[in-house]
Formats: sequence, C-alpha cells, structure tokens
Amino acid sequence: MSTNLTIPKLEMSMSEGTLAEWKVDDGAEVKEGDVIYILETNKTSRDIEAPSSGKLIHKAPAGETYDVGTEIGEIV
Repeated sequence: MSTNLTIPKLEMSMSEGTLAEWKVDDGAEVKEGDVIYILETNKTSRDIEAPSSGKLIHKAPAGETYDVGTEIGEIV
C-alpha cells in the first residue's frame, strides 16, 4: 500500500507552501517519523516527517511553490 504525500495546510490562512528542500534522496528508504522535506510558508519553515515507512518517490522538484493538497511525492 502506498502513501501519497501532499502539501499540508499548516495554518488556517495557508493556501500554498514552498517545498524548500528534500531531505531524503529520491528512491531512498525512509522510516515513519524521519524528516523527509522542509516546507516554507509566509510565516514559518517546518520539517515534515514521513507518515509511513517505505521507499520515497519524489513527484515534484524542490524550490517550487505548490497549492495546499498538491501531490509532491509518494512512499511505496
């Protein structure tokens, strides 16, 4: 079973966020709770943890801004 990774809504007024940096390489194994990317908003920068364990697949490049809910990766 795979887990889709989307841009989370961290604040009530948040409509988009910047995928500042992938902390784990594409295709690498991750464990639930590992920091996998950094998300920046207009107010803060947050480490985002893996919600499950498996192989991380990047579906969006770092350095871009995405709407909340946009799929940026998958853990398979």
